[in-house]
Amino acid sequence: MTDRRRRRSLIAGAFTALALTFSVAAPGTARAESTPRLVGGPQPIDLSVKPLTNFRIGYPEQYRFGGVEYLGGVELWSRNRHFGALSGVITLDDGNRIVAVTDNGFWFDAGLVLDAAGQLIGIRNPRLAPMMADDTRPMLSVRDADAESVALAGDAKDPRLLVSFERDHRIMSFPLDLENFRSLGARLKLPRAITRLSSNRGLESIAVPNDACPMGGALIAIAERDRNKAADIPGWIIGGPKSGSFRIKLRGDYSITDAAFLPDGDLVILERLFNFSDGVGMRIRRIPCRELRRDVTLDGNDLVEADLGYQIDNMEGLDAYRDPRTGATILTLVSDDNRSILQRTLLLRFKLLDPPHPPAKGETRESTGASPL
Repeated sequence: MTDRRRRRSLIAGAFTALALTFSVAAPGTARAESTPRLVGGPQPIDLSVKPLTNFRIGYPEQYRFGGVEYLGGVELWSRNRHFGALSGVITLDDGNRIVAVTDNGFWFDAGLVLDAAGQLIGIRNPRLAPMMADDTRPMLSVRDADAESVALAGDAKDPRLLVSFERDHRIMSFPLDLENFRSLGARLKLPRAITRLSSNRGLESIAVPNDACPMGGALIAIAERDRNKAADIPGWIIGGPKSGSFRIKLRGDYSITDAAFLPDGDLVILERLFNFSDGVGMRIRRIPCRELRRDVTLDGNDLVEADLGYQIDNMEGLDAYRDPRTGATILTLVSDDNRSILQRTLLLRFKLLDPPHPPAKGETRESTGASPL
């Protein structure tokens, strides 16, 4: 890292620390006081949308980065004080719709606007709905509402949304109810070790294996970090005939913030870096399905790594799906702005390159003649 970039990262890291402090001390103070009263069911919200045409700041012609190709992104902002803090995401309707969860207990639902080349340029019909604690009461307390990850489970007859929570470490199973978002969740039985995770470093990631990685109905859950910050990161295979625990190798000071299964069965994990020496960073690792089993330490290969020279923030949500038009695997990422004026809510899309493209710092369209898709 150059001295100039290190200084920039240090400054940005300091601002991020201030943002985290700000969000704890005065959550939502950057939002207007005219936010509608909190009620059950979805409410339309007004959003400001800023397209992010390039991933590497100041390099508009670069579009390939390691094992991924940038497919556009947007920065979102709203005066609604409930909006923000996106911590997990799934894609629906062949990639044209997202449902996200927030760490203050909300569902966020929106359609995606793509241009003719498949680049993300906007969103449509954004809505917020509180997660319901019971038939009449939304989740309001920090302990109840700290949702961190969401995954689609079940089948066509009974689709469900699995949501992991920190503080009160648990996974809830909600019926998929895109019209009303009022369904109540049922608590899943989890390994006892999960209850001993650090309060604010709990179940950041859940992922449901697909047919390409058959695991007998199991669920994968991964912590943000071990209680011992120098230890490898714990994960669990929950349910199925081969249930048990595993570890993911700690590399650098990265924490795991989400995970998803690719259509080919491999597991991808999203990681976030934040410290005062290195600044803020994002990394995505790919772990082969064949290696995923109990009593092992997994590592995997890096798909992409980025610092604040790129359009990233506190990256927390990840999902993957196969584009039915092109057959390409698409990754969707969201960031958690902690509802702070010093951070950003980002929604980014990437195409998985297979095999991974060698240059780690991008390639211009002019140098290859390649199209964006």
